[in-house]
Amino acid sequence: MASDLPVEKQALHVPDLAEMAQALREGLMQTFQTVETEVVDCPDLTEKPWSLAAPGICGDTCLADVGGPPYLIPQPTQEKIGRYDMAEIASLCGVPGGLVFGAGAASSRVRGTNCEMMPNNLTSDPDKKLSYTARVGETGTECVLEEYKTNEFSLLANLSISRGQPGKVIRVTVSNRSGEKNFVTAMRLALAERYGDKSVGVGGVFQIENGSAKMHIMPDFSSTPLHSDKDVEDWLMFYNANAPLTCLSTFVSRDPGLDLRVEHTHCFSHHGEGGHYHYDVTPADVRYTGYFVPAEYICRVDRPTVTHTIGRD
Repeated sequence: MASDLPVEKQALHVPDLAEMAQALREGLMQTFQTVETEVVDCPDLTEKPWSLAAPGICGDTCLADVGGPPYLIPQPTQEKIGRYDMAEIASLCGVPGGLVFGAGAASSRVRGTNCEMMPNNLTSDPDKKLSYTARVGETGTECVLEEYKTNEFSLLANLSISRGQPGKVIRVTVSNRSGEKNFVTAMRLALAERYGDKSVGVGGVFQIENGSAKMHIMPDFSSTPLHSDKDVEDWLMFYNANAPLTCLSTFVSRDPGLDLRVEHTHCFSHHGEGGHYHYDVTPADVRYTGYFVPAEYICRVDRPTVTHTIGRD
């Protein structure tokens, strides 16, 4: 893998956890009928249903926005296929050997096709590569969820990186959605409203415990250029995945001028379903529980020089 990737590092605002929990609670109450937020000790997230590669999500916390949709859309940039390595990204961000999780595109060189990646690797331990991919099956309508035991990925990713240690985190539990926003957007906008022009970055893992959620899976690369969000939607395979789902998420309350994807969440399960999270489709039944931590800084790695806003939903 290359070791010459350009990196822009910027500090983020790190709120007091109790204040941040209050901001999330007040914002989420506009979208969910039941909301609980609390500062707690991080539980052992290696246990099911979480199944993370490290017990915690604390210690030198940062976010990494790697590559981006302009390397995929309108057509994939060939030199970015298999370009990236999770261990290298962790080192470039100042957390060598760290826990890396989030959302991105798998290496088609490794998997044999373009597909979604749910990164979940402790990069200091070769036995802790617990990532998954979700690809479109042969019929073109079903999800094929598979283990992905490599650090290699392509084109784009939004990653939470830390030492993987226990520590204080914010537990968020919500149910019975009454508003239009999805869970992640509701949290992001709650922090944007509280902190204004300060950029707050968050990494976390959450469970969709009940109900179903709309997902998409990227099929193999499009044979024709994708020039609009409508083109992208027509190319993607959408379906409803059933709980329980483990979701790996990053979001930023405000882009500080780095051309960021401000939220990105991928999910996996132990029953063969996963993909890119859009929103739940069973608002009366849905229940989310998650653990979140603010990032101290963000690393913009290999930012595209030519950019656009297509395909960032």
